[in-house]
Amino acid sequence: MDRYRETVALINLNHLYQNYQNVQKLVGNKTIIPVVKANAYGHGAIEVVRYLHERKVDQYAVSLLEEALELRAEFPDIKIMCMGVIEGEGLKIASKNDIVVTISNFDQIQSIPKMKSRLTVHLKVDTGMNRLGFKDLNDIIRAIELLDDNPRIHLEGIFTHFSTADNDKSYYDMQLQKFQDILSRISYPFEQIHISNSSSQIKYETNYDFTTHTRLGISLYGLTLDENMDFLKNTFTLKTKISQFKNLVPGEKVGYGATYSATDHERIGILPIGYADGFIRKNEGGDVEINGKRYLIIGRICMDQMFIKVDDTITKNDDVILMGGIVSIDEVAERLDTINYEIICSITNRVPREYIK
Repeated sequence: MDRYRETVALINLNHLYQNYQNVQKLVGNKTIIPVVKANAYGHGAIEVVRYLHERKVDQYAVSLLEEALELRAEFPDIKIMCMGVIEGEGLKIASKNDIVVTISNFDQIQSIPKMKSRLTVHLKVDTGMNRLGFKDLNDIIRAIELLDDNPRIHLEGIFTHFSTADNDKSYYDMQLQKFQDILSRISYPFEQIHISNSSSQIKYETNYDFTTHTRLGISLYGLTLDENMDFLKNTFTLKTKISQFKNLVPGEKVGYGATYSATDHERIGILPIGYADGFIRKNEGGDVEINGKRYLIIGRICMDQMFIKVDDTITKNDDVILMGGIVSIDEVAERLDTINYEIICSITNRVPREYIK
């Protein structure tokens, strides 16, 4: 699509693949399943999968059936697992399109329609997240029986999800032990067993040999909630250029609500990006980067525009990096009292993605 403003998100696919390779070295011969839900965490699922698939990565995970179908339309020969809840007619559509379905409750099993094609499923076990999945051992055994009795169902895998691998080792250990106890008390020839998200596979996956796969989410994109993971490379840079300059005299106000007042003769730049692009109003008072230096965000961020305080060295040709450089995505997350996941997922599709390959 043609682009008529300077605002863009640069996606470094070289770095993304390096992150994949670095984690693969850690987990050895286990298969990594890249998680590309939420439009690949804002990076663009089609382009991310295309790049990885060209490099022989052929299994992926999403959250929604809609996301899975979008990928299937582009990639007829990859394996796609949907981790969210699909019921009723959605199961028939998943079967028709060869989408692997997560079974996490009995309502799903009871809603399985008569299907012409086979449906591959993974069983979700809740070991402490208390989100999706079967908790009780007897329920897990009963679910396996019901699925195994259906000739149209292929029960391929079983998995769980850790809620504190990045910050609470004792709770992680409890969940791990619970999953291992469950596995020891059921006898089923699962082809795929996966428990680790980004944090747990980087820190703990090499400690056990009963798993076959891992799920790589946020760290595929160069981010983590853990410390001391400097081998991950940033993949997302949000940048723009100044569209207009204004010179202020002392006492002049800026923006909605006139929240900023010049204390001296000041030069400001107006940027063509705002909260409709996902760069929200709470970023006021933070910094951007121009030519390796920090410049202050002033005034209230508008829907389509925002203001920064600059000096006379800055020109309209200079790149303004809002995050992904000196101002890291983690810094923006800390500024907004949230996590880096939310920051990159919040940048809307109004911002075009351009890819470094």
